[in-house]
Amino acid sequence: MQLTLPLSTLGVFGLSESRWHVDTRLLLPVLALLSIGLIMVASASLSFAEHRLGDQFFFIKRHMAYLLVSAGAMAVGFFVSPKIWADYGRLWMLLAVLLLIIVLIPGIGREVNGSRRWLAFAGFTLQVSELVKVATVVFLAAHLAKHRNTLSDDWPEFLRLIVVITVLAFLLLMEPDFGSAVTLSCTFMALLFLGGSHIRQFSLVFAIGGGAIWALAYAAPYRLARLATFMDPWADPFDSGYQLVQSLIAFGRGEWFGVGLGQSVQKMLYLPEAHTDFVFAIFAEEFGFVGVVVLLALYTVMIIRILQLGKLAIGRQDWYAAFVLIGFGLLLSGQTFINLGVNAGLLPTKGLTLPFVSYGGSSLLVCCAMIGMMMRFSHDFQSPRAAARRTRNVN
Repeated sequence: MQLTLPLSTLGVFGLSESRWHVDTRLLLPVLALLSIGLIMVASASLSFAEHRLGDQFFFIKRHMAYLLVSAGAMAVGFFVSPKIWADYGRLWMLLAVLLLIIVLIPGIGREVNGSRRWLAFAGFTLQVSELVKVATVVFLAAHLAKHRNTLSDDWPEFLRLIVVITVLAFLLLMEPDFGSAVTLSCTFMALLFLGGSHIRQFSLVFAIGGGAIWALAYAAPYRLARLATFMDPWADPFDSGYQLVQSLIAFGRGEWFGVGLGQSVQKMLYLPEAHTDFVFAIFAEEFGFVGVVVLLALYTVMIIRILQLGKLAIGRQDWYAAFVLIGFGLLLSGQTFINLGVNAGLLPTKGLTLPFVSYGGSSLLVCCAMIGMMMRFSHDFQSPRAAARRTRNVN
């Protein structure tokens, strides 16, 4: 379903058509997830905020401010022409690398719980890795749109792209942010495969990557501890397994229909990070199995619509749009899967938020910006002239 509204001429944004189209099949599940996120942040953070900060509405007020900023980011993603993002793909990648270097500088990057991932300014924090994800997909999509027919036989070009993701992953691991490094690397390699890379190129990368992962796991004792905890959290329920055990207790208390909104016990300082990384566990406790199914259905509808738009772009041979849509779809689905898996004890603990639901301004802003950009592609598909212009300019 499409919502069509009149719009005055906005040539500077590339929206010269007399009408613009809002993809409600994409927007509505996102709005539903944002609404659930606001409710759950409010429910999960009250006790923690009052105990630690003396203001039980502290996180609610900040989250509402993030929502307003994110709405602006979504509007920017929609109104700015995709050609602009594509034309400056290399600049976005350069800025991403610079930000990853800057955040590692002591005194500039903000360190929390042993990780230096944030830049602080004006009382707010920005998680650099979230911006890096978008910049990487935009850069790679524009690059693959130009080289998709030659990449399988062009080893130097393929290796240059591998150097790019290696540098990004190395800098992310230096923070450390292992979850973002894995998500970004998997998305990067999936786009390379879809962009025409040969299987023999992937065989080499997988062999090297497998050895690197093994070395990283043994180089840092905390990673091995997380793996051991993930396999048997009840072996040490009051130390290394504490967070996962409390999350599983929340799932168990939720049963079929939950204990009711606001009635969670685990959020009463039992479950750490209840309003950020483990907000899904609180949701499961308060709304039960039925609520979890509804939440998963919303994510499924959103991802299916994104992939449908990607398929539509492929059919139109709008390769830049196709790679961006598939890349964003992989990022959102991958991060959602990892967060849900961590909460349910299916995956080792990673510091990744649940898109659109968890508290976290950087994640919320970037996810909404991606939705705005994808809605712009959907608008362009309703306007053949705009899509044709972009295809000529990118190719």
